[in-house]
Amino acid sequence: MVAAAERSVETLAINAIRTLSMDAVQAANNGHPGLPLGAAPMAYVLWTEFLKHNPRDPHWPDRDRFVLSAGHGSMLIYSLLHLTGYDLSLDDLKNFRQLGSKTPGHPERLHTPGVEVTTGPLGQGFANGVGLAMAEAFLAARYNRPGHEIVDHRTYAIVSDGDVMEGVANEAASLAGHLKLGKLIYLYDQNQITLAGSANLSFSEDVAARFEAQGWHTQTIDGMDTTAVRDALDQARTETGRPSLICARTVIGFGSPKKAGTFGVHGSPLGPDEVAATKENLGIPLDPPFYVPAEAQAKFDEGLDRGAEAQAKWRMRFEAYAEAHPDLAAEFTRALAGELPDGWDSDLPSWNVGDKPVATRKASGETIAKFFPKLPNFVGGSADLNPSTNTAMKNAGDFQAPNADQNGAQGLTGGGWSYAGQNVHFGIREHAMGSAVNGMAAHGGLIPFGSTFLVFSDYMRPAIRLSALSHLKSIWVFTHDSIAVGGDGPTHEPVEHVMSLRAIPHLRVIRPGDPNEAVEAWRAALTHDGPTALILSRQDLTVLDRSRARGDLSRGGYILEEADGAPAIVLIGTGSELELAVMARGVLAEHGISARVVSLPSWELFAEQDVSYQEEVLGAAGTPRLSVEAGVTLGWCRYTGERGASVGVDTYGASAPGEEVLKAYGFSKEHVAAEALRLLGRDDLADQVEPPRTGGETAGEQAEGAEGHS
Repeated sequence: MVAAAERSVETLAINAIRTLSMDAVQAANNGHPGLPLGAAPMAYVLWTEFLKHNPRDPHWPDRDRFVLSAGHGSMLIYSLLHLTGYDLSLDDLKNFRQLGSKTPGHPERLHTPGVEVTTGPLGQGFANGVGLAMAEAFLAARYNRPGHEIVDHRTYAIVSDGDVMEGVANEAASLAGHLKLGKLIYLYDQNQITLAGSANLSFSEDVAARFEAQGWHTQTIDGMDTTAVRDALDQARTETGRPSLICARTVIGFGSPKKAGTFGVHGSPLGPDEVAATKENLGIPLDPPFYVPAEAQAKFDEGLDRGAEAQAKWRMRFEAYAEAHPDLAAEFTRALAGELPDGWDSDLPSWNVGDKPVATRKASGETIAKFFPKLPNFVGGSADLNPSTNTAMKNAGDFQAPNADQNGAQGLTGGGWSYAGQNVHFGIREHAMGSAVNGMAAHGGLIPFGSTFLVFSDYMRPAIRLSALSHLKSIWVFTHDSIAVGGDGPTHEPVEHVMSLRAIPHLRVIRPGDPNEAVEAWRAALTHDGPTALILSRQDLTVLDRSRARGDLSRGGYILEEADGAPAIVLIGTGSELELAVMARGVLAEHGISARVVSLPSWELFAEQDVSYQEEVLGAAGTPRLSVEAGVTLGWCRYTGERGASVGVDTYGASAPGEEVLKAYGFSKEHVAAEALRLLGRDDLADQVEPPRTGGETAGEQAEGAEGHS
């Protein structure tokens, strides 16, 4: 009798999830009702019996993390959050997908209490979860001590057919299997339906076999059977050496007489008549809408005390830990708060005028070497490009499963293999790297970064965009920043990439112009609460004279070299082209033209300054301005203004030694000076500075728009 009564309440609770979900979608007349209807049983079991969380404190550090990777089914998580006691009211559910509501179409971090990561593009949440599990493993290895386990939680997710099809999920699964992330457990909602039809129209692989080959523990169950779900989760929790995938066969749109099991219920409301028929089929009262039986709500409410008790026990453990290990406890608390320790930047490197030229990627590496020992939560790596991006941290350890077989592995950075290693070897997986870094940032307690060549930021764009949308402190290190890459040719020479990154709202892009600006770029990135993209050179850059500078990188743009007298023109440089602007100033001075040189490494930081400062740097409206940057000129009119022009690259690069490519594309002091003179209407002087070429065209002239005048 007790079992039957419990089963009855369980059914009521599961149907409450379904009711709230389909009524909200219907009220909005927009959304995806099919997944919540089918996945409700396994979501109910996970959230009420396995998930360690406290709805009264969504930010409790040792809570389990949950990701709804199938973000289109967002009403599932909103229903769960409301029912389990998070600050999400019934009115919030009724305003699903409405302007200003706390229930947007796809879950958004910092927007809805209890949502850990922003999931929308399929596969991103799957890969974010891998980053969340990596963060837990790192923090546990770094801070736990015998008898004092203050970091001990799991990462769960519900993923869909669409998620496991996406390439980013495959990369992330491969990485998770290699790292043996045993606290990572995914429920695969295997309803075999996608938006456009049944999944077997395009997807017929053995998913379990694929994941097993990648080092995962897999199970296949009936996802509509709550007993099977419980047993599978129990088994997954006992598997500590591998991540777990539970392939749970479900029925999309369960209960709908006409639409269950069809793609018609994937991305469209049921319609009033089918909502009524579904409720009748499931034994749910038609009215009122958004109905939750008292017995069902009482069942969900039981979790409130359990969550509070679990957090209280953790707090007692942490107090004992703080008494036994006060320094570690203080460090852990500071890391969770996102605070930097005093003196972290006290001995950063610097370079003097006359020192040997240094590539900004190398200056970046030397900067990292100075600060990382003071930032034990600074964690990251590259997509198999450490020797090129200069991001490896010597003797900081390699983030690997502690019991992994090294099997003759080469290229280690020293310090041993463990989950406490600060060097992450992402492998040639830019997609997964970007999303995993976001997961680590969302977890809290870490300052994560990922690095690769700038041209491969294209592979990472969805993750970079989501880092900005989610206000994550993800740091992106991109090197080999222009056509100066040279011999590898146009496939490896970024042209449009810096400007395309600047187009992402809330992403801070910094392109330092010499080694000292590279140091300042890192200071700006580490003290910023949002994402930063550092754009670094492969080629060596001259250490520039700052004795006459007015300002620095912290304001985004500043006067590096003032004109002798009133400036006739302002030369604006970034990155490796800043030196060209300085040299062109000298050429102009020889012809009696006074020029100011402005360094503009970060448009975003500069845009934050008041208008008076911007005009102080760039000159008043109408001032002739010439930008110099080895990339597309699109967008530079924002700062060159009504009497402006640009020297840039509006085509693709070429394969040749980098210096030859730069020269062919007009990146010489003579060409920059000549363009400045032409802007001033001094074509006569321009032809003296850079005589018309004869005897054949260069590669740059052959390429349409290569010099990028605007």
